[in-house]
Amino acid sequence: MEPDSCIFCEIIANDRPAYIVYQDANSVAFLDSHPLFPGHVLLCPRAHYETLLDLPPHLNGPILSTTQLLARAVEAAVDAEGTFIAVNNHVSQTVPHLHIHIVPRRRRDGLKGFFWPRQNYKDDEAKEAVRNAIEREIGKLQRENQ
Repeated sequence: MEPDSCIFCEIIANDRPAYIVYQDANSVAFLDSHPLFPGHVLLCPRAHYETLLDLPPHLNGPILSTTQLLARAVEAAVDAEGTFIAVNNHVSQTVPHLHIHIVPRRRRDGLKGFFWPRQNYKDDEAKEAVRNAIEREIGKLQRENQ
């Protein structure tokens, strides 16, 4: 289902101009209009899914394979030393349509790790509590999907 006001759905439908670099039956990739660096590409599934959590499992493989293809292409095209691959789910997601950022990187390019301050665990006990909570949730989700 495509919301009436989704900019990325408009690009995918060719109703809005974009610098498309790749498209197939499952996805469309285009240059980011506000790139971190030249060559910054956004990959979107053709169907409207708001976040990665909404993407149906049968598209996981094709979308990840296309991400790999684009990362290789971006690195070669702009002579980058590597890429930064990122997905925002809700927070910092400017357009509520799943999109994967493929950003070319070079050593000393000015980006310092992640774009937000790091928050350490209070102690090993706090770290273990979070690890246990995540492990429990994984088990619960796996049981639900059986």
